[in-house]
Order: sequence, then structure tokens, then C-alpha cells
Amino acid sequence: MWTPLHARVHQTLKDRLILPTKKHLLIAVSGGQDSVCLLKLIIDLETKWGWKIAIAHCDHGWASDLGIADHVQKLASDYNIPFYLKVASNMKETEAAARQWRYQALREIAEEYGFTEVVTGHTLSDRAETLLYNLIRGAGSDGLSALTWKRPLTDTVNLVRPLLNISRSETLTFCQQFDLPIWEDAVNANLDYARNRIRQQLIPYLKDNFNPQVETTLAQTSEVLKAESDYLEQEAKKILEIVIDENQTKLYRDRLKSIPLALQRRVMSQFLKQIIIKKPNFEQIEAAVNLIHAPRRSRTSSFPGNIILEVEENYIIKKILSD
Repeated sequence: MWTPLHARVHQTLKDRLILPTKKHLLIAVSGGQDSVCLLKLIIDLETKWGWKIAIAHCDHGWASDLGIADHVQKLASDYNIPFYLKVASNMKETEAAARQWRYQALREIAEEYGFTEVVTGHTLSDRAETLLYNLIRGAGSDGLSALTWKRPLTDTVNLVRPLLNISRSETLTFCQQFDLPIWEDAVNANLDYARNRIRQQLIPYLKDNFNPQVETTLAQTSEVLKAESDYLEQEAKKILEIVIDENQTKLYRDRLKSIPLALQRRVMSQFLKQIIIKKPNFEQIEAAVNLIHAPRRSRTSSFPGNIILEVEENYIIKKILSD
């Protein structure tokens, strides 16, 4: 049966060109409603797009995961689709550790078996929650637009999210419509996790007291921020090439002074990533930006590796402090 949701996803794929025809797709299936909805949609669209598909499941090895892998494997068997399983060993029960490991596991499966696209069931609701989560943590526009339609996992493998304009309530309705088997993961009810509190407490509060369509508006905001962030990053990269010396260790202050603050910050962020490797935080970027108009001999506090930035005449220079 062809539903309005089938039509929307099909049109999204045609408009955004995020899943080209005849690709080998590895579908990440957790067993929950979003990934099961995604699986059904991809199966139903498979012949129209000429894909070859398989299922991957990542088992964290936690007590709460007991039975989920068997559930997903049965789905693969029922649909006669190849199934790949990765099981973690002694992994910390944290959101960050689980997320990092899952992407690593999916990369490994994709590379080992020749898949070019890893497809996940992230939704509009996930995008709204991610924006709020990163806003509370103090992220800039890059972090607020973190969930994107497509990004590279490796040089040969892409991560694709075709459901970013579909809400979680819509994936549930779709699963119910087709009587699809959904695994209710106990971890999703654990309010020790910040994302679960955002999903179960903050979003409903915002819907009830501020805007019933808050998920949609937040997701749209993320989409706008992504486009603007990408543009500013590209412009900052061009500027950095103009203001940095040939040894990549100092910046010309006079070339930075007339640039808008938003671009000064991004140029400094890119420069700091080159010299200290670790992603700089807001305070480190601001300290570097302040040197553009600072008096001679002004300097930052030390960055990792005993690195500082110091003003000398018309330059902001990278230096390494002796122990």
C-alpha cells in the first residue's frame, strides 16, 4: 500500500538527491519505531530506486539491550534481507560513548561489505531535540544544526538521514498502520539521560505552553542555521588563506580588522584547530579574536601543548612556551 508518507519520502529523495539510484544501502535498525518505519519505507521504495539493501544492528552489550538483536534479526529474516550485527564489549552506559561506538560500528560494517550509504531513521523530532540539547550545552550554530541530511562517514561511505522532515508521531502512526513490530527500548524511559528528559519533559512542556508545532519550528531553525553556517565556514576558509603566512604560524592583523566579527571568530576557530588540533571552545576563540585590536605584546593564556598566541607588531603569532 502506497501512503502519503511513502510519497513524501520519495519526493524528498528526488528533491535532495541524498540517496542516488542503484546504491548499496546499509539500514541502521535499532528496533524502535523510527528505524522500523524507515526500514519499511526503504523496502517499499527499493524497486523504484534500484537499491540493494541490508540491515545493521548495534548491540551495546547492556542488560537493557537483551533481546533487541534477536528482534531485529527476525525482522531481517521476515523480509529476507541480509543482517549484520556488531556487539560492544564493556562499553560505558553513556549517550556519548554509545553514539560514538555506533557510528564506528556502522562504518566498519559498511567498509567490510561494500556499502556506500548508511541510512538512519533520525527524524524531525530528533533534529529539534538535538538543537535544544546543544543549545543548553552552549554550542554555536554548527552544533545547533548538527543533524544533517547527508554527511561523509569515510571517503567512500555516506551517512544519510531521509526522515528529517518526518515527526516521531508520524513514524508511530505509520508503524501502527502496517502493524509493524516495534521494540520498546527501556533505555528511552531512563530520565538520567539528558536527551530523554528533553524528549519526555521539555518538548511536551514547550508544546503545551508555547507552541504546539515547536518540533517543526526548531527543525526548520536547524535547517536555516546549517545553510548559514556552511556559508560562513566557506567564507572564513577563503579569508584564512589570505591572512595566514606561508608557514601557517602567524596571522596578519590588518587584514583581519575590517572583517565582520562573525567571520573573525570563524577564521580564528579554523586557525586554532590547525595549531592546537583539539576543537577550541568559545573562551579560547574570543581570546584569540581580542588580539586583533590588542596592544603589542598582548597574549592569550596557554592552549594545549603550551601553545599561546601573542601580538607582535602587525602579527598574531603562534608560540610554544618552554616548560
